[in-house]
Amino acid sequence: MTDEHIDTIIIGAGQAGIAMSEHLTAKGFSHRVFEKSRIAEAWRTGRWDSLVANGPAWHDRFPHREFPNYAGDEFVGKEDVANYFSDYVEQFQLPVECGVEVKRVSKKPQQPGFYVETSKGNFHADNVVVATGPFHHPLIPPIAPAIDGIQQIHSAHYFNPEQLAPGAVLVVGAGSSGVQIADEIQRSGRDVYLSVGPHDRPPRSYRGRDFCWWLGVLGLWDATEHAPGKSHVTIAVSGARGGETIDFRRLAKQGITLTGMTDHFAGELVHFKPDLLDNIRAGDESYLALLDAADAWIESNGADLPEEPTARQFVENAHCLTQPLTDLDLRAAGVTTIIWATGYSTDYHWLDIDVFDEKGKPRQQRGVSAERGLYFLGLPWQSRRGSSFIWGVWHDANYVADQIAIHKSYLAYPTISLS
Repeated sequence: MTDEHIDTIIIGAGQAGIAMSEHLTAKGFSHRVFEKSRIAEAWRTGRWDSLVANGPAWHDRFPHREFPNYAGDEFVGKEDVANYFSDYVEQFQLPVECGVEVKRVSKKPQQPGFYVETSKGNFHADNVVVATGPFHHPLIPPIAPAIDGIQQIHSAHYFNPEQLAPGAVLVVGAGSSGVQIADEIQRSGRDVYLSVGPHDRPPRSYRGRDFCWWLGVLGLWDATEHAPGKSHVTIAVSGARGGETIDFRRLAKQGITLTGMTDHFAGELVHFKPDLLDNIRAGDESYLALLDAADAWIESNGADLPEEPTARQFVENAHCLTQPLTDLDLRAAGVTTIIWATGYSTDYHWLDIDVFDEKGKPRQQRGVSAERGLYFLGLPWQSRRGSSFIWGVWHDANYVADQIAIHKSYLAYPTISLS
C-alpha cells in the first residue's frame, strides 16, 4: 500500500485522458494517468467489429500525430484508432498506468486536495481530472420486455451478425450506432426492423467536402449549446464503406423495415408511435438546411466547388413509409433478437464529492467543477459542439490544463501576515 502525493491524477486513458496528459506534460506538471483496463479500451471492446471513426482521418485526430497508412479522406477502423492512442502515449512518453482502478475520490477536510483510493493503494492529489467520458453503463429503457426465446442486447455488446441467433432483428434507436448496425445486419441476409426517433442526418459530403469541413467553415463546431428543441435529437452519420450519407428512404428501399419510435410492449406485441414520417421529414429538413448553408457560403466566398444537384433528390417512399407499422408481433415476424441502441447512463458513485445536479450530471463550466481542483474532460458539449470529437477533446484539455496552471499559481502565492 502507498500514501504517495501526486500533483494531478487523471482518471481514464481514453482520448480525453491522453489529451490531458499531453498538455500537462508540455507544461512540465507532475501527474499520473490511472486506467483500469487498457489504453483506449472502449474503442477495442465497446464497439462492433466493423466500426470506423465517424470523422475522416485528416480531421478526427490530435494535431501532433497523423494516422499511419490512411489517406486523409479515409475513415479509420476502431482497432487502428485504439492503436493510435497507444502509440501516442509512447510518442510523448506519457505517464499512463494501466490496471489501476480508482475506487473512491474524496475531498480532504479543511485543506486543498483530494484522497484517491485505488486498487494500487491510496494517493493524495492536489488536482483530479475525471476523464472517464459520459458513456459508463449501456442503457436499456424500462419498456424492455422479458420474452422467452428473444435475445436482447445493447448496441455496446453487439459485435457482428454471426453472434446473433438465426432470425429477424429489431433495432431500437436510429442514431449513428443503430443505423450502422441495422444496415450491417440486413446486408448479412436478415430481415431487420429499425425503430426511428427524432434525428439530424447531415450529408456525409457535399460539393466535394466532408461534412466535418462544412461544420468548420460554417462555424457550427463552435456552437456552445444545442439549437432549441434539439437536445434530445441524435445524429445519424457514418463512415462505413468509405463514408456515406444516412438516407432512411434508401435504407427502406434496401429492405430494412422502418417504424416509428418504440412506445411499449404488450407481451410479444410491440407498439410504435405514429411519428415515423414526422421524424423522417424533420431529418430531411436538417439535411437540406446544411446544404442551403453550404450553398450560401460558396456564393458568398466565391468558392470553386462543383455543383451537386443530385444531393437534393430523394428516392420514393417504400411501403413501410407510406403505410407505417403501428405494431409488430415479434414471434410472427420471426424476430429473435432486439438490439437496444439507446445510449448510456453515467455513473460517478466512486466520486464522493458534491458536484452533481439533480440528474446526476457534473456541475461544471468548460470542465471546471464546482469544487476547485476537480475537473471533468470528455463530456459532450463540454465547451462546444466539437467537444465529443477526438480533435475537440484535445482543445478542451488545453483549456483545462490552463485552468490547473492558474489554480496552482494562486495556491503558490506566499502567505501574507496581517499582524
